[in-house]
Amino acid sequence: MAKTLIAYFSRADENYFGGAMRYVKVGNTEIVVNDMKKMIEADTFKIEMKNPYSPVYMTCIDEAKKDLRAKARPELVSMPDSIDEYDTVILAYPNYWGTMPMAVFTFLEKFDFSGKTILPLCTNEGSGMGGSERDIKKTCPGAEVRRGLSVTGSEAANAAPRVRRWLAENGLM
Repeated sequence: MAKTLIAYFSRADENYFGGAMRYVKVGNTEIVVNDMKKMIEADTFKIEMKNPYSPVYMTCIDEAKKDLRAKARPELVSMPDSIDEYDTVILAYPNYWGTMPMAVFTFLEKFDFSGKTILPLCTNEGSGMGGSERDIKKTCPGAEVRRGLSVTGSEAANAAPRVRRWLAENGLM
């Protein structure tokens, strides 16, 4: 039987919402993932940095840019022992400087995704998927990386119908 893993990176604290800063207790990506968990049967894994970025938005983006330029691979709090049992991995993350947060690269580089299907989902405030789909394909040779879903972060709480359609289009519903 096919199994699905939802692996996601999400950031709470101060976030940017269509021109304004706002403090949130649950990040936009996690809001979408929580809706997904009600729609499909899947295991979840939260990608968390051992030394998280600042809760202050402007400081966080500076830290993330520095990590991107350095091609850093931040240490994670934990990692799954294996992803062998999964056929499909939904990879959910915010757009950080036109791609995924570097912690997502740390996660992806730990495993062999050959023969697996990866479904990218990217929350953002207008920058779409950026180059993240291309970066996933480069990082996970042998995986089938399908067309991702871009969700505007400030609309994450209302994204369920779009997410449901995307999951159905990819044979998960």
